[in-house]
Amino acid sequence: MLGILVSLQLALSLKFSVTITFVLLLILTITYVVTQNQFKQSIWFGLAAYLMVMSLGNLSVEIHNHLNYDKHYTHQYSISEAKFSKFQLRILEVIKPNIFNQRYIAEIVTINGKSVFGDILLNIGKDSSFSNLEVDDKIQIFGGLQELYRPLNPHQFDYQRYLENHQIYAQIYSKAEFVSVLSREKHSIYGYADYFRQVINKGLQKYKYGASELAVINALLLGQRQDIGKELYADYVNAGAIHILAISGLHIGIILFLLKWLFKPLLLIKHGRYITAIIILFILWSYAVVAGLSPSILRAVTMFSVITIGMYLKRPYNIYNTLAISAFILLIWNPMILFEIGFQLSYLAVIGIVAIHPLLFARLKTPYAFPNKIITLITVSLAAQLGIFPLSIFYFHQFPGLFLLTNVVVIPFLGFILGYGLLIFGMALMDVPKSLLTDIFGDIISLMNQFFKWIAEQDVFIFRDIPMNWFLVIGLYLIILLFTRYFISKAFNKLVLAMVVTCVFQIGLFFNQFWYSNNNEFVVFHKSRHSIISKNSRFHLQVFHNLDSLKLKSDYSIANYRVGNFIKTIDYQSIQNAYHFNQKQFLIIDSLGVYKNISFKPDYIILSQSPKINLNRLIDSLNPQVIIADGSNYKSYINRWHETCKTRKRLFHYTGEKGAFILKEN
Repeated sequence: MLGILVSLQLALSLKFSVTITFVLLLILTITYVVTQNQFKQSIWFGLAAYLMVMSLGNLSVEIHNHLNYDKHYTHQYSISEAKFSKFQLRILEVIKPNIFNQRYIAEIVTINGKSVFGDILLNIGKDSSFSNLEVDDKIQIFGGLQELYRPLNPHQFDYQRYLENHQIYAQIYSKAEFVSVLSREKHSIYGYADYFRQVINKGLQKYKYGASELAVINALLLGQRQDIGKELYADYVNAGAIHILAISGLHIGIILFLLKWLFKPLLLIKHGRYITAIIILFILWSYAVVAGLSPSILRAVTMFSVITIGMYLKRPYNIYNTLAISAFILLIWNPMILFEIGFQLSYLAVIGIVAIHPLLFARLKTPYAFPNKIITLITVSLAAQLGIFPLSIFYFHQFPGLFLLTNVVVIPFLGFILGYGLLIFGMALMDVPKSLLTDIFGDIISLMNQFFKWIAEQDVFIFRDIPMNWFLVIGLYLIILLFTRYFISKAFNKLVLAMVVTCVFQIGLFFNQFWYSNNNEFVVFHKSRHSIISKNSRFHLQVFHNLDSLKLKSDYSIANYRVGNFIKTIDYQSIQNAYHFNQKQFLIIDSLGVYKNISFKPDYIILSQSPKINLNRLIDSLNPQVIIADGSNYKSYINRWHETCKTRKRLFHYTGEKGAFILKEN
């Protein structure tokens, strides 16, 4: 992991990375030969091993970096020019559509007949006459490569960076009439897996499940969450049950338990242990492929594969070593998986369970079996939450207070639901008609959805907009780690260390508050068809806007800014005509276009709601330093204003291109 992080900072060449790895491998071999028979060990072999593994992380990044290869489309095509060209693409993945477009991850095969490679985001306008594309479809499309959209407002989710971590550096927008399907033949393992999922879903359609039930079945058992609606997804998030919809260690562990029970008779025959292990490994990895090979699935299947091998070959295994082996294999296979939220949270959850659950259970267990099962569910849930708590708050800025109730009620039945679901899948594949058995499964999923909806409606137990930064994340993990070590050994010096780190963390909190209290700034946000302006002063935010109550409630730009800057109070107001900040004057010119007879000379002009003005006359009259146009203006007006400012040598800031305008206090 350290090698991967260092590689991204230093950006070493592929040739240098190969050379340094080979040299370190040679040094490691020499130190091993020299030190293996020494009675007194030195640090050199360990040091060489650490450096070698770090170099391996760096080499893995450079080998997998598509930009290191000349045939990548970024070296053959100018994305900034967006030339209208003919592309041949192969569909790699179908992703969740938005309001206007069907969306796919596609691989470029040729551009204007020239062979290239590399992945892109493909957006095709929704058209009822156009059949949706599938994995492995080969298409011809006319359009132009465009740059990915970067975040335009402060603390907004960086979708551009997310895509670049997946080796996607451009996108295409096109219409259905410019797309022609060249081939629908399946030829990759992902294509066959997608076909298998479609066969299952066609079989499930006979059972007349509702859209919500079918979406949850696909997520729960096939790892496909594209069809889950916003409201249903929010219910699972707010109930603290989103992990149920992501196939992970919980699901794979239950499936392994079911397979172990199913193939138990094979242990009675000669070499039965080897045969059982091979069959289970084949089934687990086949299931992982069908479920889409997400980071959490890969982690879980790799880890349980190691456990299966140890279990059936009667070899001892340590869960920490098993986790390390699975992480090592996955990071060699794809180093950028390190930055997947699912990868990070799934490993932290398992580490939390392994390290903390035994400590909690030992203090709460009773002499009775049934209460101990309930206690186990509670302690496992608490341990997993402690493992992921700091990082999940950092990413999602909310905490579901009723997660214990969710897990205690649902987790005991999850094994039954998974087993039942696999049975329904088998019935769908064998074309078994609709029956009471299929109806009951639909009712169970519907009941589970209703339960999570009820939990999510208990709004008082959902803690939202919790500010968090990397300093707090690292500090909290250090405190959790050191107190866990103390409770394991009960050594006084470890308690002292934990208390010292806690005190340092509290001092750090004070400086953290001091830092953000001085982060005073004036911001013109980008909001399509609307205007939002804010003044931040010592944890108090004044927001000036023209949004209605529904749009204000659903807008994330202010919520993201509030959380990112640790703001405590917000005051919402209507937009004013003038503002004063940091000894600078701002003038708002809206659709009325009024700017004459004002009593001050503005340093900044904010153009809003497409005012019909002559910008040359405005510059002659007011002589502003900077002209700002927000997202409420027509694009044709923006282009005209930009040309005028270019001619008049005035700074022009359009929030739709440069992002929010931010002026900080001196």
